[in-house]
Amino acid sequence: MISVSKHMQPFASDSRDAPAGDPAGFRAGGQARAASLLQALGNPIRLAIVRELAGGGLCVHELVDRLGGQGSGIAQPLVSQHLRVLRSARVVVAGRRGKENLYELVDSEVAGLVARALEHTRRHP
Repeated sequence: MISVSKHMQPFASDSRDAPAGDPAGFRAGGQARAASLLQALGNPIRLAIVRELAGGGLCVHELVDRLGGQGSGIAQPLVSQHLRVLRSARVVVAGRRGKENLYELVDSEVAGLVARALEHTRRHP
């Protein structure tokens, strides 16, 4: 049996909904939800977006500027497309700031996961 700490569970409800003897919720769909989360994070631009949003909510144009601006090839439509993927995976939520959408992380756990993954790749190139 795979041992998973409570901090590695993708959703807090997994352990409550899981059958006895399945604390990580793997048989209750936890693996599929974890795989969906990792798939949503499986793009360098989306990882960069999560890292930027870890510092607080940003609008699309602010994300474009922080990701290198128009000269980097990361234009507003591309950032918007990646934000759509992150929203559908429940990684980010959108609110309003005046006339603009403000994007924020649902919680800091995903930012921590991304930071640990990047640190892992630095230590083990």
